[in-house]
Amino acid sequence: MKKVNRVLTILVFIFLYIPMVVLIVSSFNTGKDITQFDGFTLRQYVRLFQDRSLLKLLGNSLLISVLASFVATAFGTVAALGIHGLNPRLRKVAMTLTNIPMTNPDIVTGVSLSLLFVFVGTRFFGQRNCLTFWTLLIAHITFNLPYVILNVMPKLSQTDASLTDAAMDLGCTPIQAFFKVTLHEIMPGIVSGAIMAFTMSLDDFVISYFVSGLDFVTLPVEIYSYTKKPLQPKIYAMFTLLFLLILVLMVAMNLIQMYGDKKKTASRGAGI
Repeated sequence: MKKVNRVLTILVFIFLYIPMVVLIVSSFNTGKDITQFDGFTLRQYVRLFQDRSLLKLLGNSLLISVLASFVATAFGTVAALGIHGLNPRLRKVAMTLTNIPMTNPDIVTGVSLSLLFVFVGTRFFGQRNCLTFWTLLIAHITFNLPYVILNVMPKLSQTDASLTDAAMDLGCTPIQAFFKVTLHEIMPGIVSGAIMAFTMSLDDFVISYFVSGLDFVTLPVEIYSYTKKPLQPKIYAMFTLLFLLILVLMVAMNLIQMYGDKKKTASRGAGI
């Protein structure tokens, strides 16, 4: 049975990562046919960095991802603190409500937010072109919040409440105790939540498609129009770089979590 499970696991990973291998190989191919490798070249990467329009779109995506992840991390951390302070029954209800946006189909979330922005813009501001950079940013913050909360909550549960009480007994105010004790304890969860929010925002297409206007377009939304015609090889190079960026961020997130867990285990062992 164990051998069967191992074989199935290997097949699953092969199925998941073979498309990425094909993409990466195609980005170094001198030919345009992905079924035939004619030779190794870095020309597609050179062409990518010479294309100002693509770099501008990539810059738009990075700008939205950084801003959305920063704001979502701040609000998500505060929300996690509030949820953690509730009694168990209300905490369960709050976490259920937090999980709904994650399980809700992206297309439903995108259409709902689009209708909300159009309604508010036309009803209260009298604007016809309601979808702008700000609606896109608000949408990204909205769907990133649950990921931050779910990363911070476990760290809050692992935090020893007596440490905060001891800090306040030694003269710290509640705010000072938070920044000197609690924030330090939950920092791995905050960093992990920020990284996950950044990756989800950078990768998002469906929600961005419904809430973005003509004045500010992200890379995934623009790439959608490229699917109606043959992709240029330099697009493969951009996809490869984005894949490597996400891979590095996910590895960093796991390392940060492992470091935080080991450090907490070591400190508890020293205390014992």
